[in-house]
Amino acid sequence: MVADRQGNPVSGATPEAVRPYDLGIERFNIYRGDPLEALDQAIAAAPDFTMAYLAKAHLMALATEPEATAEARSIVDHARTLQADEREASHIAALDHLLAGNWDAAATMLDLHNIGFPHDILALQCGHLMDFYRANARDLRDRIARALPKWSADIPGYPIVLGMQAFGLEEMGDYARAEDAGRQAIDLQPLDCWAHHAVAHVMEMQGRAQDGIGWMIAREPHWSGDDNFFKVHNWWHRALYHLDLGEADQVLALYDGPIRSEKSAVVLDLVDASALLWRLHLAGHGVGERWTELSETWDQHADGKSYPFNDWHAVMAYLGAGRDGEVERIRGALMETAAGSTDIAHWARTAGLPLVDGFAAFWRGDYAACAMRLHPARHIANRFGGSHAQRDVIDWTLTEATLRGGLSDMAEALANERLALKPHSPVNRQFLHRARAH
Repeated sequence: MVADRQGNPVSGATPEAVRPYDLGIERFNIYRGDPLEALDQAIAAAPDFTMAYLAKAHLMALATEPEATAEARSIVDHARTLQADEREASHIAALDHLLAGNWDAAATMLDLHNIGFPHDILALQCGHLMDFYRANARDLRDRIARALPKWSADIPGYPIVLGMQAFGLEEMGDYARAEDAGRQAIDLQPLDCWAHHAVAHVMEMQGRAQDGIGWMIAREPHWSGDDNFFKVHNWWHRALYHLDLGEADQVLALYDGPIRSEKSAVVLDLVDASALLWRLHLAGHGVGERWTELSETWDQHADGKSYPFNDWHAVMAYLGAGRDGEVERIRGALMETAAGSTDIAHWARTAGLPLVDGFAAFWRGDYAACAMRLHPARHIANRFGGSHAQRDVIDWTLTEATLRGGLSDMAEALANERLALKPHSPVNRQFLHRARAH
């Protein structure tokens, strides 16, 4: 039987079709090039190639965009009519859970899947991304820890697994091992954007802003190419370092340049843009009409139904643009979603709505209400969407609200909390200075 690069049998494939399939998976692994184009080539060469359809469905489902999710459902329905072995049937089951909004069940299914099929790199990476989207730091680390002993340097994709290990270690606070693993992965595969960004996260979490800027500049040719899916996110990381150093002009130049000059409609890029403009606003810097362009791009993605983490970031842009009607639309949709029983409903209920309400209260100057909403929500949000670095905007907003609202004791306590984690951060030191000056 025909097998992929890691030795997994693939139903309905031909030797001619498996080559573009392997290319598509490799492009997905390093977030460079168009994996869907290669998967479509594989399907054209072998129309009954089950895994090519399932790989495409995974990519569409993980986009967290309404139209892509609908297309993923259609692809899975077609794949269900094709021949499928045990591994491929397991993929279908995981996708069924994911597309029903049950992220925990989908991720658990892939946990068990990779115990039986440790060399299934597509399942490893998709499960890793599911862990990221549901903010499950332990499984980000342990999913890879379970599989890594079954890998070796002679198996194609080994550096990618090391890069995933690096990010899992970072999200669990094991920064030294994370940086070592990330650097080792990049030595083996310099184009691995995930490993590069894992090291960038380490430097962000440790408050090593100068190191981080140097890291981004030194490796810029490897992550900033036009065909690089992660380029905007990595530019966002560089902007965060400059923001921590108080270099707002640099941040705005990056926003107007590589972060937003192409007006990307990819949700990951929109999330980064919203969060960066919001941070600039918190730091007292005007961003002008940038909110308007960004909010209009959000219109095609924010529905209050697909992924509340995205909706919350869309609300930041709607608030900035003065589009209160859109804020209420998202809030109403989240309330409807919250009445359900899926993981998406739970996220909408416990994190999405409190964050939308808290950020809206901040924007409208009701700082006490903001603090009361965000203080409990920030702990719940650690089980909801994104990385520690992305979710830090919650704590930053909360701390700023306590300062502006005259809640001096709370502000000092929060500043001390932040300084315990990043004692060298100029932003955090300024928080403490302002709290004590009240």
